[in-house]
Amino acid sequence: MTRMYPVHHVRNFGIIAHVDAGKTTLTERLLFAAGALHRMGEVHHGSTTTDSDPLEQQKGITINSATVTCYWQDHELHLIDTPGHIDFNADVELALSVLDGAVVLLDGVAGVESQTEAVWHQADRYKLPRICFINKLDRAGANFERCLRSMVERLGAVPAVITLPLGSEAEFSGLVDLVFERALRWPKLDDLAYESVEIPPAMQEAVGAARGRLIEKCADFDEELADAYLAETPVAPELLVRALRRATLERKLVPTCCGSAYKKRGVQQLLDAVLAYLPAPSDRCSVTDEAGAVHAISEETAFAALAFKVMHDGFGQLSLLRVFSGTLEKGDRVKNTRSGKTERIGRLVRVFADRREPVTRARAGDIVGLIGVEVAPSDTLCDPERPLTLARARLPVPVVRLAIEAKTQADHEQLGPALAKLLSADPSLRKESDRETGQTLLAGLGELHLEVAIEHLRTKYRCKVRVGKPRVAYHEALSQEVKHEFKYSKQTGGPGQFAQVVLIVAPSDPGTGLCFENEIRGGAIPAEFVAGVRQGVEEAMNIGVLGGFPIVDAHVRLVDGATHVNDSSELAFKVAARKCFAEAAKRAGLHLLEPVMRLEVSTPPAALGDVLADLGARRGRVVSLGELGVRRVVVASVPLAEMFGYAGALRSVSSGRGTFNMEFETYQAVVGSVAARVLKEYAA
Repeated sequence: MTRMYPVHHVRNFGIIAHVDAGKTTLTERLLFAAGALHRMGEVHHGSTTTDSDPLEQQKGITINSATVTCYWQDHELHLIDTPGHIDFNADVELALSVLDGAVVLLDGVAGVESQTEAVWHQADRYKLPRICFINKLDRAGANFERCLRSMVERLGAVPAVITLPLGSEAEFSGLVDLVFERALRWPKLDDLAYESVEIPPAMQEAVGAARGRLIEKCADFDEELADAYLAETPVAPELLVRALRRATLERKLVPTCCGSAYKKRGVQQLLDAVLAYLPAPSDRCSVTDEAGAVHAISEETAFAALAFKVMHDGFGQLSLLRVFSGTLEKGDRVKNTRSGKTERIGRLVRVFADRREPVTRARAGDIVGLIGVEVAPSDTLCDPERPLTLARARLPVPVVRLAIEAKTQADHEQLGPALAKLLSADPSLRKESDRETGQTLLAGLGELHLEVAIEHLRTKYRCKVRVGKPRVAYHEALSQEVKHEFKYSKQTGGPGQFAQVVLIVAPSDPGTGLCFENEIRGGAIPAEFVAGVRQGVEEAMNIGVLGGFPIVDAHVRLVDGATHVNDSSELAFKVAARKCFAEAAKRAGLHLLEPVMRLEVSTPPAALGDVLADLGARRGRVVSLGELGVRRVVVASVPLAEMFGYAGALRSVSSGRGTFNMEFETYQAVVGSVAARVLKEYAA
């Protein structure tokens, strides 16, 4: 089927939050309320629509972002349920790159948590307007006002409260709608049906003050509303909605509502807020290309779409993409600007989690799937006559590695194709080769990320592998500047090999990689051989010196050299430069760098001492200690090498009540005794 509604009646939004905030439960309730489901599933039963992967059902967490479509009040909603665990953050990044807005979910007990901050700042990068939904207000310890304060303090947000809770914790029974000045109650437990009632007398003063604050915040965004506010005349709901929508689209205010997704309270009001305040695709009149240039877009302009997810099943490759401009029909030819290939569109589908529905046409604002077209996440598909490359998502860097090998010869033959499918579906994974051992390495964002990837290899792609101990991505770095000369001369009876190079090798600023300068004057080394010198230096840096780890951030100057009229070649200069750099690096003094993670631990106060002691034993450096409600929050910098098995250790010291979130922070020098141990271990 084709889209039923005009583009201004379409909403593309995602649900983003910390792990276990209730994203999938909320998605299930939204779909049921909108009539897209006849029966609701539960996360703890493994029966939800968007957690269709057997691993998701087994672990009770979202691993893959899932796209669904539903209809509400004559609008078409494309919703993406995203993972909350930091190890699957690349999926969140890719989803946000194609959305127009987001619903940020907060746990009513915990408020803003560490991963909430991370996804909030991700949404900032894409300039996405947001709505906030404070969930789980029926739980013991829930506090609506504390959640609002945490939004201000931790996110720098300006919440515009549009619903207040009626009661708290076990007494939470409904909402007060500040825009339309009414109270809503759910008379039946676990039922979506609600009734509109009078605002309780005991709350009228608080409701009046809260609505006054809402009007005051919105007055800056609408002249008519400002006049009514200054004249102290009643403000019509339609006027307030118009002003708040404008403020939301400008990302100045965050409409904030509340409820309990599990108890089905506040779900319909959230759907109404999505329609009222989040942007339609038509509100987004331009996109940014890879070079940073801005391009006007609409349904009438040339076709351009961005792929954000690839999946493999028994029917082949399914690629999800967001159409930003123009239209796409079966039989059209499109260009992939990354590969340069032009392909014909065979099958178009509308995706509902793991279900497919054929469509014949996609328009600007649609999210659709392509079957059988070779696409990778962040690829741009466009009109071949008017090429355009849209800005790509910025994916996190893999920091954990493990060695994998096929169990049998049959598995060995399947490993290559299986890894290719795995990596095309998850671009945050990386396949590497250890030059010293010849091992195949799989690099990912964390232990759980790699655990899931290996399980997919075994079950989804039917390739059995053995797994070695996770390996940390150490680096080597130069300590000082040295000048070194190397002459490569080889005679084998026929044409010889000769090259002489003089390099000045020095450390460079972190993150700059190789900075290579050719300072040859007078033709001591012909220009055609300089490329070979650079290649030789790059090879030497990749191999490393201390323990086979890559050398990073080097400033290399080619200052002199010599050639032979017959025996010099680009290959000879590559060999000479490789050996010259390796010897220079030894003289320059090398030190080991290790990835250091930013760790945030939430723990009950009674376990704080044991948590801090454990972090100290892991060479952790505590950055800050804070409070979040009744819990204590520890932020620390900890070497990744010390974090393997931390989930079990934290469960042990906190009686199962501690939680943590970890993300890559920086590379730091490894202290002498630890460096010696690491080098000895990797030399063994």
